[in-house]
Amino acid sequence: MSTSTQTPAYASPVDHAAYGHYGPGRLHLSPDWNRPVYPFQGRITANGSSGFRAEPGRYHLYVAWVCPYAHRAAIVRKLKGLEDVVSLSYVDDERDGRGWAFRERRGPDPINRFTLLEQAYDATEKGYGGHISVPVLWDRKTGTIVSNNFPDITIDLATQFEQWADTSIDLYPDALRPEINKLNGWIYYDVNAGVSRVARAATEEDRERERHVVVSALERLDGRLAEQRFLAGDTITEADVRLWVTLARFDADYNRGHLVSERELSDFEHLWPYARDLYQRPAFRETTEGLPDTWDAPHGRGR
Repeated sequence: MSTSTQTPAYASPVDHAAYGHYGPGRLHLSPDWNRPVYPFQGRITANGSSGFRAEPGRYHLYVAWVCPYAHRAAIVRKLKGLEDVVSLSYVDDERDGRGWAFRERRGPDPINRFTLLEQAYDATEKGYGGHISVPVLWDRKTGTIVSNNFPDITIDLATQFEQWADTSIDLYPDALRPEINKLNGWIYYDVNAGVSRVARAATEEDRERERHVVVSALERLDGRLAEQRFLAGDTITEADVRLWVTLARFDADYNRGHLVSERELSDFEHLWPYARDLYQRPAFRETTEGLPDTWDAPHGRGR
């Protein structure tokens, strides 16, 4: 019987009483864990030199609506027109100690009929005891994870499937790679991860220090966008995707109750229209949930 005619397989509901909260024993806090948090770091290459050749229909992305790092992969896949080349499905928004799972709200696993994403990790490495993260790039051919290292996944989607992709969009052009890499480095530390450090700060002194890092970075970005339309110039690049997923969550999540900044995103003269400009594009809009109507307001930036 084909998978498409079988009853969907779902995990049981989230149960913190039975399974606890996700984290302890699964992250790098585990006593015997001395590997990277994201240990599966295979790369897809157009010529197959990495062992994973770019091919239509071979790869699948497991992502989560609520995870900004997985959100990046969904955006890049759509920006590059790879919807019919690399398939995609969503895990449930909530998790207990078992990690990400497949439930009715977001649909089943269409590839393996797993009920828990942990099963993909265990299929790749029996007894895997590390972090169960998204995005996961899965290889149908070998029945294993290619990568759960999120920075590599979007780069490979953006560059290695050009035979089938929309080549009018170059998210990682050769001439701009040094600048994009530099942007990605400090945006990741100061903004993407910075907002999380504010939330996790153990003392008020730590929180104030981390708040300053994030706000200074946002002001620096705001100034940069006063001079150009996108972060690396006049075209969307990987750097814009990486920043945008944090901006989209800033007011409702990271800065709720002004935890990070007294200023909301709309108070930044250039960041706010920049973020709305990107949101007008289907790749950003259709992979995002829950943004208020203010994101649809005219942004006043040239096209």
